[in-house]
Parts: sequence; C-alpha cells; structure tokens
Amino acid sequence: MPLPAKLLDGYAHFRSGRYASEAERYRSLGEGAQKPKIMIIACCDSRAAPETIFDAGPGEMFVVRNVANLVPPYMPDGGHNSTSAALEFAVLSLGVQHVVVMGHGRCGGIRAAVQESSPLSHTDFIGRWMRAVKDVARIVPREKGVNEETHERHIERASIEHSLANLRTFPWIRMRENRKELSLHGVWFDIAMGELHAYDEAEARWGAVGAGETA
Repeated sequence: MPLPAKLLDGYAHFRSGRYASEAERYRSLGEGAQKPKIMIIACCDSRAAPETIFDAGPGEMFVVRNVANLVPPYMPDGGHNSTSAALEFAVLSLGVQHVVVMGHGRCGGIRAAVQESSPLSHTDFIGRWMRAVKDVARIVPREKGVNEETHERHIERASIEHSLANLRTFPWIRMRENRKELSLHGVWFDIAMGELHAYDEAEARWGAVGAGETA
C-alpha cells in the first residue's frame, strides 16, 4: 500500500524547498554527529510541534514526545523507559545544556487523567501512564468560579512542575545542574492563541513569554 498522498506531497515540497536551500547543512549533519544544545520533552499532540513553535532547523533540538509530556522519576528497573533513555542519551552523550518540559492547552492526556468518564482513563496503556497526573490533580485546588477548561490548564501546568521535580531525581541531571552545566525549564503553549508561557521557579509563577504577563 502506498504512503498517504499528504506525506508524498510534503516530501516533494521539502526536497524542492527546504532541502534545496539548505542542502549543504543537511550533508554536513549527515556526515557528522548531531550536537544540539537543547532537549525538548513535548506531548505527542499534533497541534503542538516544538520544531514549528520554536522555528528550529535540522540538528538544533533533540526532541522526545510522549503522551502529556511526562517525565517519570529516576527508576532503572529494567522496564521500557523510553523517555528516561532519551534523557540519558541527550545529557550524557550529546551534552545538551538545556532540558525543556513543554506542555500545552487542552491536552487530551491530562483530560483522560482527570476525567474518570473519559474512555482513555481505562485503556491498556494510557490510564497507567497517566497515573502520576492523577496524583498531581488531587493536590491542585479547584478555585471557586473556575470552569473546567481553566482547572485543567492549572493541572497541565502543575504536571510540568512535577516533571521538573522528577528530572532532578536523575543523579547526573542533578549533578550537572548544580555545576551550572545544565538548565531545566518548563513552558506551556496556548494552541489557540499561539502564546508561550514559561515557569519561573524562583517566583513559583507562570508568565507569558515576551508579554510581561503572569497567569
């Protein structure tokens, strides 16, 4: 069965457009080793692609995506810990200088974790993967007069904060951060508005990037 026309057309456009204009860069990347300085841990959601949002070129970012952009705690238990393996490779082999946990609005994974009525809450894999978010959701207060969407946004951001804490359970991340060799960041993307919000750990608050706002 042939590839979908969307992929074939997109590839043709890539070859005649971006690749043609950056052919030398691609050849250099293909013949050498990747040396990205930034790692992004993002959600699988098709609406929130980090490379698009940050206008990144080939070789500039090391990206791993999973449902709801979660970072599990350090637990070398022999399981299939793909996100942990990607972190290990990015930090120990590539020597990235920044690790960014990137969430987004209206995350289906977060919704599945907080809404028991969601069919995804009881599936073979997603329900178990999102178990940690259920624990996070329990400690996020439901503010008076706040609608469901806003409450879920608070949980989405709290989950990012939780993942930042989990990153520091990895001994080689904690050591490099203490040495000022590695920085950890949390960001949240509003899909509808195209706005990026960053977490200020020192102030324990979120603010819109470049707008001087907090939320």
